Amino acid sequence: MSQQTHPLLPTETHDELARESFVQALKSHIATRVSPGVREIYDQRARPQWIDEHGDEPKDRHEVREALSSDTYYRLWSSVRRSSQHLLWSSVGDAITRQADELAERARSADAGLGSLRLDPDLEIPWYNADVDIHAMPGGYRGEYMDGDVSVGALFDRGVYVYAMGQMGALNDDYGQSLCQNFLAVSHPDFSPRRILDMGCTSGNSTLPYVEAFPDAEVHAIDLGAPVLRYAHARAEALGRAVHFSQQNAECTDFPDEHFDLIVSHIVIHEMSPAALRRMFAECRRLLAPGGLMAHADFAGYAGVDPVTQAMIDWDTYYNHEPFWGPMRDMDLVAESVSAGFDDGAVTLETVPTGRVLQTGKQQKTGQLTLLVGRT
Repeated sequence: MSQQTHPLLPTETHDELARESFVQALKSHIATRVSPGVREIYDQRARPQWIDEHGDEPKDRHEVREALSSDTYYRLWSSVRRSSQHLLWSSVGDAITRQADELAERARSADAGLGSLRLDPDLEIPWYNADVDIHAMPGGYRGEYMDGDVSVGALFDRGVYVYAMGQMGALNDDYGQSLCQNFLAVSHPDFSPRRILDMGCTSGNSTLPYVEAFPDAEVHAIDLGAPVLRYAHARAEALGRAVHFSQQNAECTDFPDEHFDLIVSHIVIHEMSPAALRRMFAECRRLLAPGGLMAHADFAGYAGVDPVTQAMIDWDTYYNHEPFWGPMRDMDLVAESVSAGFDDGAVTLETVPTGRVLQTGKQQKTGQLTLLVGRT
């Protein structure tokens, strides 16, 4: 499956595409051929050495990581993973840098009068976003290098497609489609929200499915970064979707009380500090109308996962600019939501398959997400 083109997507030369193909092949090789060896060297070398030195098994993922950290194989695995991430962004970024002026101009001229864009130059970017280039993406979600810049929006849009090797769909919208098709349509078939809010929308890839699923709803989307919002707005307009984008912090928005019937996010909550998450949950409770739904999609926690697997998952916390990747998994998200104002018993963790219904009517399932679902 090829990525669906639109005016905001950069065009690429033969050599640029070849570099991206190499990055995909390298990441696949690491995942299938190199990563399995980490568990082998843990069982054969790191674990016995730890027991010799400490007289007992590593008790948790932190001690497993410490036991592995001095092993040359683990260091090689970690190094090539980090290098592949840098190669991903540099490979995709070359084409975007070459076309930065043109992309900015396309964004300025893409307004079709469907939705809207509201930016706030005085918005204070919180430290957990301002000080971290999330998943080592240069500039994070806020990098801005010229007037009207949309570069990091394009970098995210194309980079996600290359990283996922197309498994997120031609529009990188699989998570939004999964919530709409595999959760809302299944568990809440009669739900008909009037207003929808997507928190942390980035390029708007997961926002647009809600426009399709609920054509009579007013769809809003917020993010901290002006460049990604410019890109998201222009992309939505070019694709014929009406979304109202605004630059806001999900911890404290300017929307009225009880303004939304559905509030969602997609792979966002692991990028926020625990304190920020608590404020975000409280804001969701304030914004939800009676009978409304909150659904935050992210990856599963560590419950029931062995410490070695936890340590391998937790690699991103330390080496891929994802400092809250592990802490989010340690949080009791249900209890935190109740503490933020949701009624006890009104918040659950649910699992939803990712993947969409194909034209054949069959379900193409590629994985699963954990949903934090709150009801008012």
